[in-house]
Formats: sequence, C-alpha cells, structure tokens
Amino acid sequence: MYKKVYLTLENGKVFEGYSFGAEKEVIGELVFTTGMTGYIETLTDPSYYGQIVTQTFPLIGNYGIILSDKESKKCWLTAYVVREKCDAPSNFRCEMKLEDFLKEQGIPGVFGVDTRELTRIVREAGVMNAAITFRPLTDLSALKEYRVKDAVKAVSSGKVRTSGNEKGLRVVLYDFGAKQNIVRELVSRGCYVIEVPASTTAEEVLSYSPDGIMLTNGPGDPAENTDVVENIRKLIGRKPIFGICLGHQLFALAMGGQTRKMKYGHRGANQPVKDLATGKVFISSQNHGYEVVSESVKGVGSVTFINGNDGTCEGVDYPDVNASTVQFHPEACGGPHDANFLFDRFIEKMQKEKEYAEEK
Repeated sequence: MYKKVYLTLENGKVFEGYSFGAEKEVIGELVFTTGMTGYIETLTDPSYYGQIVTQTFPLIGNYGIILSDKESKKCWLTAYVVREKCDAPSNFRCEMKLEDFLKEQGIPGVFGVDTRELTRIVREAGVMNAAITFRPLTDLSALKEYRVKDAVKAVSSGKVRTSGNEKGLRVVLYDFGAKQNIVRELVSRGCYVIEVPASTTAEEVLSYSPDGIMLTNGPGDPAENTDVVENIRKLIGRKPIFGICLGHQLFALAMGGQTRKMKYGHRGANQPVKDLATGKVFISSQNHGYEVVSESVKGVGSVTFINGNDGTCEGVDYPDVNASTVQFHPEACGGPHDANFLFDRFIEKMQKEKEYAEEK
C-alpha cells in the first residue's frame, strides 16, 4: 500500500498523489521535462540539482534502470514526479526497477498526479517552488523562501580525473556538473581528457598544457559563480574553448555579456535549434533555466544558433578569441545526435592551433 502525499505549489495549489522511492519530505524548484525517453540520464544529470522534476510523458520506468547509462555517479534532483510508474520493466539491459533505484539513491518520488495540469501551471505561471509532504501543508513560508544556492559547488567533483589516449589532444574539462557523455564524446575522438573541479584556477588549468578547454553543463544561476567567471576570463584567448549549457552562459559572462532567468526554461530532448548560417533546424536535447541575452554579446561575439520556438540565444561564436559555445547538448544521451558535429569542429580548432604553435 502506497502512502498518500501532497505536492503543494508556491501559489497554494495542491496535488494529491502517492509516494514511491525514498519516503521523505522535501522542498525544491518545480520544473518539467518533455523527454519521452532518457529518464535514467535525467535522474543522474547534475544540472537538476535542487529541483523537483516532472516528466510530461505519462509512463516512466518501462525499460527499467541501466546503470551504465548514468550521466554521473548518483542522482542529483530533489524529487521525481510522474503520472504512472512502470512496475514491470521490459528490456534485456534492465538491472533494476525505477522504484528500487530511487530508494537506493534516497530520492522521493510521486506518482498518480495529473502531470499535464502540473505542466500547464508551470508553463503559464513560470517555474515555482513546491513541497512534497505526507500531511497537508498549512505554512507556506519556508516553501516561498527556498532558493537553489551554491549549486555548482555542490555537484562539482573535488578531484582531478583523467581518461582517454595520453598521446591524443589534451583537453582540460571544467567540471561544473559535467554529464559523462561529454567526456565519452571527446575520448571517442582520441582526446586525453583531464577533468578538473570548478574551483580550479586558470593558472592550474594552463599547467596541464592543454590543447583546448571544455566548459561543461551544470546547475543553478550562472551569475552566482563569480570566481569561476574570473578564471574563465583569464583563459580567454589562451587556448581554443568550447562551452556547453552552463559553460555557454559562464563564458558569455566572462566576455562581458549578461544572463537572465527564463520563465520555465528548456528541458527535454525535442527542442528545435536553428543554425543562422544555413537556416537548417536541428532537434536538440536541453536542460536549462537561464539564457544568454543575445544583445549583450554583440560586439564580442556573433549569435550562431537560436531556439526555434522562442528565438532565445542557443549559441555564440567568438572568432577573435577562438571560442564557441552552445546552450544545447550536442552530446545528447538519450536524445538526438543532430549536433554531434560540434565536437568535430572543436577537435579541428585544437589541431590547427597545435600545428600553428609547432610551426612557430
């Protein structure tokens, strides 16, 4: 018998559902994701730190949990909300049920709520806080005061890790909450990847003699990371740089640009992205609640991609400093691989820079 739980929104709206996974009460920022698959990657994506994630797809867990598909070592979200959970997964790679995984990870889940109505509320009113409790919530003060803080510090690894071919191009990867598929994409292209914590100084990064620098995804408000932005600023123009998601936002700030919080963000594996140079539209995987203000990077960079739905900035090239960044995830897993070629462009930039340096 499942316990009844109450999902209370910051605006006072209450949804009744049932508890699965870990049994505990939590407060978080309520967001939704439109992915039809990839729930394992969603659960283990550090970018969801501090958030209660709602899946718009009605049935979740039908292929179980496949541990090798995790994007990081653990679950980072605060809680998980689904319309219906699958108790009998069917997949030859399945290792455990969704419910058992959530219990193991200490993550509370809620099922049996109308996720369509929940999503509609967030789309119309914007991202808001929510609480999951076993009794009706009467005092909303703690709920309204909640803020996601120090997110990057919480999820970034505290140690240096290496992987790949030691004789390949050397990439220092800033771990702001990195999805491991970014590392896999670089390693598959013959790179030697040196993952460093978000607190690593610019001087320490350069001491690894990198051929290029990768700025990864991560959670929270980019403007909160003033020390990180300052270190990125010191690296500008020193080596080819490629930024993804939070890395895209942090680099814009380092170049004097601005970021702002979106109404409800982009989360899911079906976001259309338009390449302004060719007019071609890619389907992309995204997970972010902040955007780079396009006008703020004019003069230092050129916008290369925009979102096909709302026209927001999805990519910027900075040719004068040999850097490019994108808001979406070209390493998407699970998700579309339309923009996978962006890793090849980064490899080409590093190779050319290295050859030029050797000729000198």
